[in-house]
Amino acid sequence: MTYEIGEILVSLTIVIGAAFVLVGSIGLVKLDKPMARLHGPTKAGTLGVGGILLASIIYSFAYGDGSMHELLIMVFLFVTAPISAHFIAKVHIHRDHTAQELPDPPNDRVWATKDIDPEETTEA
Repeated sequence: MTYEIGEILVSLTIVIGAAFVLVGSIGLVKLDKPMARLHGPTKAGTLGVGGILLASIIYSFAYGDGSMHELLIMVFLFVTAPISAHFIAKVHIHRDHTAQELPDPPNDRVWATKDIDPEETTEA
């Protein structure tokens, strides 16, 4: 009886994860603007891989000795995907949607923020 429940849970999470990965892949291919294309791999793709890893965790604890490797992979994935999307979006904003070269950063602490005048910031 418990084997059947484990098999159903593993199958269900794999199908849900695969559906999210498919939607993320379609979003990456079909969307035309770079900022819109970020949402496919970072949102749906991350949830899809997380679902597949969740299936692996369930299988590992239901039928094996139980491994925490998948949980660590999932944590690192959920932490790094939004950060990489943030950096890609920041580069896109600073390029002003053109193919121009990025300027060298000025010698202050706020160069990575758009439209902030260094004289307007207060020193902490």
